[in-house]
Amino acid sequence: MPKSRIRKKDDFTPPPAKKTEIDLGGGGRRWVAPLMLALFGIGLAWIVVFYVTDASLPLEAIGNWNIVVGFGFIAGGFVVSTQWK
Repeated sequence: MPKSRIRKKDDFTPPPAKKTEIDLGGGGRRWVAPLMLALFGIGLAWIVVFYVTDASLPLEAIGNWNIVVGFGFIAGGFVVSTQWK
């Protein structure tokens, strides 16, 4: 039976050291948190005003769709929150 060839492995060379920098700047998206909280607040206020005023405010013409508008603002807040780092 023939002997198999011995394969020589290359010596291990560690990768070059990377410089570690910590970014304390906040990623440049300072507008995300205030906008997210504003959309949550506007949506909640829209729904509360609708219930407290017995559907006469904020927009009487659209009736119960005011709830959908309020939840739309809240959903917009969740969409904006995906941009937060």
